[in-house]
Amino acid sequence: MNRLQQFYTEDPKWHEKIGAIHALLERVKISEERSGDVLQLRKFNRILSVHASTAIEGNQLTLGQVSDIINGKPVWGPPKDIQEVQNAWHAYNEIPAYSPWSVDDLLRAHAHLTQALLGESGQFRSGGVAVVGSDGRLLHRGALSTQVPGLVEQLLQWGQSSEAHPLITSSAVHYRLEYIHPFRDGNGRIGRLWQTLILAQWNPLFAWMPIETLVHHNQALYYKALQDSHTGVAVDCRPFIDFMLDAIANSLHKYIDVATRTVDEGLQLVPVNVPVNVPVNHLSAQILNLLHAQPKLTAQKMALSLGVTDKTIKRHLKALREQGRIQRVGSDKSGHWQIIEQPA
Repeated sequence: MNRLQQFYTEDPKWHEKIGAIHALLERVKISEERSGDVLQLRKFNRILSVHASTAIEGNQLTLGQVSDIINGKPVWGPPKDIQEVQNAWHAYNEIPAYSPWSVDDLLRAHAHLTQALLGESGQFRSGGVAVVGSDGRLLHRGALSTQVPGLVEQLLQWGQSSEAHPLITSSAVHYRLEYIHPFRDGNGRIGRLWQTLILAQWNPLFAWMPIETLVHHNQALYYKALQDSHTGVAVDCRPFIDFMLDAIANSLHKYIDVATRTVDEGLQLVPVNVPVNVPVNHLSAQILNLLHAQPKLTAQKMALSLGVTDKTIKRHLKALREQGRIQRVGSDKSGHWQIIEQPA
């Protein structure tokens, strides 16, 4: 048995989460048809993805600046940050040309992401690498450089032959790329891009989903899920897969929300500077407390209890969901809310 088959254990809840994602994909199709401008909607969400994926790695450009760069407008900013955005835009636009199971394409994508930024662009690293926390503590040491080519080839072969659902396989490949850490830099960006690629091969809609945006908004949880997946010598990326399933579902909700607002509110798809890691305000805290006690409460009942409108409750539920603090389990009618982050 290929030892890679043993690097995660299944969670029974995944089946329900996968079913919910299938249902959301149908809603995405409908929301795109109603949006009136599918191309602009998809471009907007790809801009969100590029901004988020580079921001996770420390890029300081705002969402508005990223949009200007992509639209060919002059932007004042660090040349390195501007180059990162241009590279990421190129790499994401190349998604249809990559094969997710090709080592050569993985290297080519890395070259696109790190062009003019890295001496070993498009090449596996020649030396050792370690992941260190902000406090200087060693979090993870990547594989020996001599083992990297073989490990990456083995991983992609496993992914291609995996009988798991693509949502699971893509998350597992993403995790394993971070674990091997095959490049001197750009491992996070390539891991997120490669998961998007695998999902897009399964369902083309995923090429435009802002998954990275939800990861960015929940960056601490993203890194915690990575760490929880390899405690000590044991490797089990179940926590990371669980996190990514929630992030994917939330990204679909976000896509639907944006598409719906273009119809209901005449929203112009112009990026603005949105604060990240928004703290829970007083009303959101009250909603969390209500849901903690009664997970099946409807928006209407919460509105009556808190003395606000249904629309206000729905807006706060949307924000809490995008921040990864709650998730919907089951259908809108018979399901319930699950709190991910417990109220203070």
